[in-house]
Amino acid sequence: MTKLTFYGGINEIGGNKILLEDDGTRIFLDFGMSFGKREEFFEEYLAPRTSNALGDFLEMGLVPDVEGIYRTDLIKLLEREPKPSIIDAVFLSHAHADHVNYVSFLHEDIPLYCGYTALLILKALNESKTRTIESEILDFMRRPRMSGKREPPVERKIKTFRTGDKIRVGSLLVEPVHVDHSVPGAYGFIIHTKRGAVAYTGDLRLHGRRSQMTEDFVEKAKKARPITLISEGTRFKEKHRGQEKEGEEEVKKECLKKVKKTRGLVIADFNFKDADRVKTFYAIARETGRKMVVHLLDAFLLKCLSQDSALALPRPDDPHILIFLPKRKSGTYREDDYQKTERQFYHYPNTVTAKNLEQKKSLLCFSYWKIKELIDIRPLPKSLFIHSLSEPFNEEMEMTYQRLKNWVDHYKLRFFQSHCSGHASEKELKEIVGRISPKRLFLVHAQPPKKKYLEPLKEKEIKKFQKVVRKEFGDLVEEVITPEYGKTYEL
Repeated sequence: MTKLTFYGGINEIGGNKILLEDDGTRIFLDFGMSFGKREEFFEEYLAPRTSNALGDFLEMGLVPDVEGIYRTDLIKLLEREPKPSIIDAVFLSHAHADHVNYVSFLHEDIPLYCGYTALLILKALNESKTRTIESEILDFMRRPRMSGKREPPVERKIKTFRTGDKIRVGSLLVEPVHVDHSVPGAYGFIIHTKRGAVAYTGDLRLHGRRSQMTEDFVEKAKKARPITLISEGTRFKEKHRGQEKEGEEEVKKECLKKVKKTRGLVIADFNFKDADRVKTFYAIARETGRKMVVHLLDAFLLKCLSQDSALALPRPDDPHILIFLPKRKSGTYREDDYQKTERQFYHYPNTVTAKNLEQKKSLLCFSYWKIKELIDIRPLPKSLFIHSLSEPFNEEMEMTYQRLKNWVDHYKLRFFQSHCSGHASEKELKEIVGRISPKRLFLVHAQPPKKKYLEPLKEKEIKKFQKVVRKEFGDLVEEVITPEYGKTYEL
């Protein structure tokens, strides 16, 4: 018997946790954090308790209560009897938190499979960020942690793949195929089961610089003649993207024009895991005679991703790169104030601080979370702020966006919006589904419109969305399903 059970990505953007079972073999396709569901119960000062570890996440439905899938140390904290793992493998489509972060809770005996570049990103994040219970993907500290006792982290079993590999796991043959997304190292999967092929898109688009990768996936999936396609639907019936561009070159062209006219500092706010966007602003800096200034924490990503020659990203010691050192504990720049892992960059000859930053010759790559550094930088008049991310589409994002605008207005910065989505448009989704032509389509990673932010979706809102999905894709496939949480579907 072959069946699918969906534990995430249901009526929400992200949080994918898809269990595929085939004649006794069980694998998860992704095991990510559900941002929307988490925000319904928790926030910065109302976070899940580390003392209860897994328990808070189970109670609020952030992870499924399934026996035999979680770490033995976390199960013991719940006063339950640890069980051997029932999962044979987890296949990670890419390194975004909503697809990988809750691997942190999974049983230590479960092997992880991911792309080589995705592993580089996860290593960079593991090295640069403070360890939390929700980010222990590559390794984890056993709990409870005893004060004064230092134990080495438990390393997970990780195997990497590239396009063209075929991975045998029990009765399944898994074929990863690269796709284009806003983070490098993204893959879709074609899984050959006893009943036929199952294709999973992960997150993908057709309008990016590497659209040929998505074309490769679509063609291979089509040839496999899948009985089932599991597709992302992030931008299905979207109403919030504003003036997003449908190509990275358009973003570059617009931003270059603005930077050329700027005599003060240029600040670019974008996701640094987006390798295409990094290359866009690196090229803009070069063409306008500026240095690209990278925050210390983003230097870890450059260090790791520059190891993949296919990405053609600059190294942290590139002569056209500066590494920005923020103030630490003492309010100064003493080496001892920085974390041990951060000190590897401290003596680089291309480090810079707020005091000696040449604003007219710099393109500062700062996300919203690093904007406090402007207090020390004090941007020159008529400086430019480029917001190269999605425009807000819920109340929390609107509050964050307004807070950002307050900083921009405080320093009298010129504001400019330019972004290209990492997800397929509705038109592209229909093209992908139509070309692959599966018998059955499961649409995940898609959210029905909500009347109120944080309020759980009402049944009538969900049913209305399901009806729209069936109508829009009904001419392309025999059966269209927006799956229900925890429900098992036989193939």
